[in-house]
Parts: sequence; structure tokens; C-alpha cells
Amino acid sequence: MDEELYPKRNILSIDLKSFFASCECVARKLDPFNFPLVVANPKQGGGAITLAVTPYLKKQGVPSRGRIYEIPKNIKYKIVPPRMSFYIKKSEEVIGVYLDFVAKEDLYVYSIDECFLDVTNYLKMYKKTDYELAEEILEEIHKRTGLTATCGIGPNILLAKVAMDIEAKKYKNGIAKWTYEDIPKTLWEITPLSKMWGIGPRMEKRLNALGINKIGDLAHYDKNKLKQKFGVMGEELWEHANGIDLSVISDIGAPVKEKSYSNSQVLFKDYYGDNVKIIISEMVDVVTKRVRLNNKQALVIGLMIRYSKNYGGGFYHVMKLDTPTDSTKEILEACLLLFDRYYMNNAPIRGVGVSAGRLQNKEYVQLNLFDSLESKEKDVKEDKAIDEITARFGKNSLLRASALLSDSTVKERNRKIGGHNA
Repeated sequence: MDEELYPKRNILSIDLKSFFASCECVARKLDPFNFPLVVANPKQGGGAITLAVTPYLKKQGVPSRGRIYEIPKNIKYKIVPPRMSFYIKKSEEVIGVYLDFVAKEDLYVYSIDECFLDVTNYLKMYKKTDYELAEEILEEIHKRTGLTATCGIGPNILLAKVAMDIEAKKYKNGIAKWTYEDIPKTLWEITPLSKMWGIGPRMEKRLNALGINKIGDLAHYDKNKLKQKFGVMGEELWEHANGIDLSVISDIGAPVKEKSYSNSQVLFKDYYGDNVKIIISEMVDVVTKRVRLNNKQALVIGLMIRYSKNYGGGFYHVMKLDTPTDSTKEILEACLLLFDRYYMNNAPIRGVGVSAGRLQNKEYVQLNLFDSLESKEKDVKEDKAIDEITARFGKNSLLRASALLSDSTVKERNRKIGGHNA
């Protein structure tokens, strides 16, 4: 087996079971495996989305992402409103457990309830196998936070993640380990395709049309034909179907050497192409304000979109501007252009990030052929006025009208970040 394509590391993929619902049960000293609790906004009535349900309700066929009215009438349950700040606090407690076992650079926080740990260099120190270390970490999580977790173990991030998604829940201790040798009887047997991390329903239909119905079919399909049909994504699909993943956790979290400003957030519900632009615009506001406060201009704008973990995947792309800028309007236009160009229609979004790089000192306003000095000065005055008002009266003193919409997160994030009159 080619060691370059199949490096052997010891990766743990750990997921907190029914996280929001379990947090609420822990707070109430209830057992999530024996109590029917639903996390949803009770003010929205029967149409409210269930953000989470306990494992007890899942066993009775209640999905974790549905509507209140879809819960069978014969099932009794307790409904509680979501408390995002509480969930973030509990997530931080769990991350604290991980950092007692590995260094920060060997931990990758994938979402509020899921992380990857590279324990390759720790096994000799702890004198344990990766399986034994996983058992100890999961026990410590439960002991210190009251939460239950499942874990997938693999020689790379992909196999660890898929082992956790597909098999870990089948075992009493919540741990499953896959190796490269297991691929034919584990990875290749996955069907339907959408059960595989990184393949959503739309992609599943397109692959089914090619006669690809399980991961083994995909692994044995002509790689070049997949690349011709799906581009770079086709090549990645073939590699993942064959268990190939060269990602290294310490590289994923490595800081960018070049100075840049960025802002990202994990979303607590699925967003789509119609409402996620509210979030993008709010994050652009944060980034551009930092750029201006530091008297800089950015030449390269980046947008990161991460789809929900059930759907898998996402993208990060950058755009080089014609001229450096600190304009909220111009940077937002660049981000929305990137979004419209690369977003997969109907893909549920759970993570958004905006960055401004290739920073330069702001010494003058530079125009391109399509700018007028009058419109440029108008934008500069607007940005300056907004910065001065929010600096004096607080971050929530002047917001976009979209901040009044239920999909907006800016008010809550500003309160958490703090600041006078926030």
C-alpha cells in the first residue's frame, strides 16, 4: 500500500450525542436516554423546528430536525427553548477535556459538538492504544460534563469520521475503529451514498444516474470520467471512496503567516441561499470595521461556507480585487459574488467565514476605471459615520434593518462579545 496516499496516523473523531437536548437534560438532572425532551422555540407553535431531541425520542422514530407537529400525538414530551450561550459554554468544557490529552495544534474543532484529535504522537506517552485512549477520553467527558459521546478511530480524518457516523453508535461504548484493510467490508458497503460524509442528496442523485449506488461502485468508477463530469470534486469523491485523505490536523489549524482579519461562526440551524446572505453581510460589517480601525485596506477577500455535517463538504475561495479597499460595500459585493459562484443550491449551511487579506496601509483612496470620486467619497463617509456611532453608543446602536429578522445573529453575538451599551 502506497504510504504517501495511505499514511497511518491515529485520528479520533468525537461527536457529542444529541448535544443540545443532552445539555438541557444535564442542566435538569434528567437522563437523555430515558426522558422525552425536545429543544425548539415554543413561541413558534407546531411549526417550530426541533433543533434537537433526546436519544430516547430518537428511538421512537422522532427525527432531530423536523417540526413539532410531525411528532406523533401519542408521544408525550417536554419542550424547552434553545439556550445558545449555555451550549457554547458546555462545548468549551468538552474542549477543555480534549486539551488535557492533546496539544492545541492536534485538535480541530469541526462544529460545536464535534472535534477531531490526532493522538499519533501521544500513544507512547500514555502507554495506551488509540482505542484505549478513546475510551478514557469519552469517560472523562461524561465524568466532567455529564454528556455522552461517540468516537470513530481511523488512520486519517476521513475514515475516523465515517467510522463514527456509520458504526460507532452500534456499540455500547460508542467507539468504532476502521483501518485501510477494512475498507472493502466497511467503507465500500455504504449505501445509500448520502450516508457518506461529503455526499449530499443532490450529488447522490447525480451519481445514481451513472449507475453508482454504493461507495464501492464509486471507488471502482473511472477516476478521469468523474473528474470530467464533476471537476475537482469528482476526483475528491473518488479519493474518499478509496479511503484517501491526506489532511493533517496540525495543518488545518495552522495560523496564516500573512496578516489578515477574519470572522467566522457556527450556525445553530440550517441556513440556505436565501437567508445566509444576512449572516455574510453581518460578518463583513465586523471584518471591514477591523480593517478600517487599523488604518488598512485589503486586496484579497475570502469566503468560507461549511455545509451541515449530515450533508458534508463546503468551500473556501478567495478573490483578488482590482484595487485595495476598506469599503463595506465593495467587500460585501466580493463575498456575495463568491457565494453565488460556488454555492451548491439547496445545500444546508452551518458555518460561515469572511476574511480580508493582503493588507496594506491606507494612505490614499485609489479609484479604478469604474469608480467615480463622488460615489467613493459617499461610501467612505457612510462607513466612517457608522464606525463613529457604534464606537460611541455600542455595537447594537446602529444595525442593518435585517438585524430585525429572525435569521439574524448580530444582536446576540454583539451581546456575547460585550462592549458598552452592546
